[in-house]
Amino acid sequence: MCGRFATTITDREMRSMFDVDAAEVVGEGLPASYNVAPTQPVRMVLERPPVGGEDEPARQIRTARWGLVPSWAKDRSIGNKLINARSETVTTKPSFRSAAKSRRAILPADGYYEWEKRGAAKVPHFLHPEGVLAMAGLYEMWRDPDKADDDPDRWLWTATILTRPATDEHGHIHDRCPVVLPEQFWASWLDRGLAEKVDVQALINSIPDPELTSYEVSTAVNSPRNNSPDLLSPA
Repeated sequence: MCGRFATTITDREMRSMFDVDAAEVVGEGLPASYNVAPTQPVRMVLERPPVGGEDEPARQIRTARWGLVPSWAKDRSIGNKLINARSETVTTKPSFRSAAKSRRAILPADGYYEWEKRGAAKVPHFLHPEGVLAMAGLYEMWRDPDKADDDPDRWLWTATILTRPATDEHGHIHDRCPVVLPEQFWASWLDRGLAEKVDVQALINSIPDPELTSYEVSTAVNSPRNNSPDLLSPA
């Protein structure tokens, strides 16, 4: 799974990496976080549909709450349980299948944390690639029934991270890992023209296993209250 991650990537860096126009950056950027936890805000890259007289979709950067709240949910609390989506069932599971077809996103990060079971202990590790950790994600927009129609916060944007079986040498740390998109997959993952369930699942199945480096870190990462660069230091 992916339950914590670290990101120091700025909006400017994201714009450069993912070719996003400055006009398509929504809201303020987030500060660097070395211990992003579920329900916290995260920056994501998505492709919005054409608006007005535009002919082409545009890439956009915006903030979402980590933990997907489907549009049909009665309240936002369901998002606490939907921080991850299994790649094997994401196109068929009711909580995710609609977003998988038309609301895909990329959540950029430096790396993520995972805990290895050693007897009664759980040892935290930091796993990271050479470059950006471009995690495949989904997003949703949920209408808050308690807010007025003219309230700018009436729509809650939320996101989840796809996971897959960990089949490489890091599988001993945890049996699942995020779906990490190599650069050549970014455009296809964000492409709103890819909307058939079978095609989305075929794309997911074609994504190669991530190439990651891991090392043990301090148990200070166990508490989301701790958030400093020291968390990335080898134990």
